[in-house]
Amino acid sequence: FEFWRMVFFRSVAAFTRLRSRVGQQSSLGSSVRWIQMQSSTDVDLKSQLQELIPEQQDRLKKLKSEHGKVQLGNITVDMVIGGMRGMTGLLWETSLLDPEEGIRFRGLSIPECQKVLPAAQSGGEPLPEGLLWLLLTGKVPSKEQVEALSKDLANRAAVPDYVYNAIDALPSTAHPMTQFASGVMALQVQSEFQKAYENGIHKSKFWEPTYEDCLNLIARLPVVAAYVYRRMYKNGDSIPSDKSLDYGANFSHMLGFDDAKMKELMRLYITIHSDHEGGNVSAHTGHLVGSALSDPYLSFAAALNGLAGPLHGLANQEVLLWIKSVVEECGENISKDQLKEYVWKTLNSGKVVPGYGHGVLRKTDPRYVCQREFALKHLPDDPLFQLVSKLYEVVPPVLTELGKVKNPWPNVDAHSGVLLNHYGLTEARYYTVLFGVSRSLGICSQLIWDRALGLALERPKSVTMDWLEAYCKKAKASSP
Repeated sequence: FEFWRMVFFRSVAAFTRLRSRVGQQSSLGSSVRWIQMQSSTDVDLKSQLQELIPEQQDRLKKLKSEHGKVQLGNITVDMVIGGMRGMTGLLWETSLLDPEEGIRFRGLSIPECQKVLPAAQSGGEPLPEGLLWLLLTGKVPSKEQVEALSKDLANRAAVPDYVYNAIDALPSTAHPMTQFASGVMALQVQSEFQKAYENGIHKSKFWEPTYEDCLNLIARLPVVAAYVYRRMYKNGDSIPSDKSLDYGANFSHMLGFDDAKMKELMRLYITIHSDHEGGNVSAHTGHLVGSALSDPYLSFAAALNGLAGPLHGLANQEVLLWIKSVVEECGENISKDQLKEYVWKTLNSGKVVPGYGHGVLRKTDPRYVCQREFALKHLPDDPLFQLVSKLYEVVPPVLTELGKVKNPWPNVDAHSGVLLNHYGLTEARYYTVLFGVSRSLGICSQLIWDRALGLALERPKSVTMDWLEAYCKKAKASSP
């Protein structure tokens, strides 16, 4: 949020600095007023970054020199053993996750983004290109700026034949994420950052070829992802890109879904899955690998491999499969009491109820809420949606009664599969690829800023159990 404060300070120098917005509950009205102060007519995204980056570089230097020794909290043994959970240890500019409010993209909540980001149609879902602009600049773009970025991405979307050949070398039965990640690795051959680095580019200019790589990667991912889908499920009958369509609509089109509501769903899906601060596995992996100056293709391919894990992005696949197992065993008209019994059966068998709980959130995921609102608007009578609604009433009390779950509420994965299934994208194994396309917006935006700010190689300290036991024994002996 201080990023926004810097932009405000530069634009309205007569005003005093605004208070930090971290942790504040900001209203939609104040957010809109804030946005109006940042308006710009420049439709070129890179030009805006060229203006913003020097000021943010100076700001980071000042922050380090004046406050570098300020302590942010204490590290416990639980944190060390528990996967560094809860440690404040990453700089991630594009979004911030609050346990109560959920995700904010550059300070804007999901409902606020739905309100102020340009849409393809009046009252429709936000265009992913608009969110990309917001993530990179901290400014809400105009319709003209989004259209210009959409055209830029369309012009970058050509995929070389050797990428398809690399995917075709795999069995068509290989998991979609394996094929998708292989395609991304094949795209790496054209990395502008790698070429520039080998030619001796100055580190102050690292962000520029990184920008080119990231925009190229974002542009080409839907083409590669659609190729994987059509190869696996539609006999390899690929559908060409349509440059007249926006990013989300064109992705839907290449997959083979031209229903206007499916295009709206794809715009919403890509927008809300784009970023979730820097500590989750895929985002952290992209940042970590990028800190070694690996180019964006290498970094994002690594992030995809993290996303493919069942405790992360693969969960959206598991949710729909579990819901369908409920229907197969109990039927679509299952009562709440029957559903409660099935939930307990799942838990007592040593499994989890997929789509419920979250490592940070302590309330219902706002991404779940906006998908539920989409379903209430467009598919209220869908049997699987009605089942999801019953689960929303049944599962949290059961998990609360279980007593081991800090957050019994549904997350984003609890809903997305049902929406996709309704419009005909029924292949649950493919869902994580959609997640991967979306997550590129956040990871790539941050990679550009990682280079622009010259962030350091990530190298945390590890210790052994012997070290922890000795340290705790010494601490206990020295305590009064």
